[in-house]
Amino acid sequence: MISQLKKKQMRVVGFKETLKVIKAGQARVVYLAEDADEHIKEQIERACQQHEIPLEMVERKTYLGEACGIDVGSATAALLDKSELSK
Repeated sequence: MISQLKKKQMRVVGFKETLKVIKAGQARVVYLAEDADEHIKEQIERACQQHEIPLEMVERKTYLGEACGIDVGSATAALLDKSELSK
């Protein structure tokens, strides 16, 4: 499923955008880098738990950035729920 992160219309990248789609109920699955800052990890983990969104851990920010097709690392990314895209 991480391979779907390359599709720009299907994902968001970065802490603020990921947290926003979690809280809006628009995330289908969230990816979190294990080497992300602790405060980022805590907030994303808590939000995913509260909104019952699956959380997948990724070893490194650089790997998550590559999976998203960007040239920098990313602490978080989320695949969007297809049903939410049509709203």
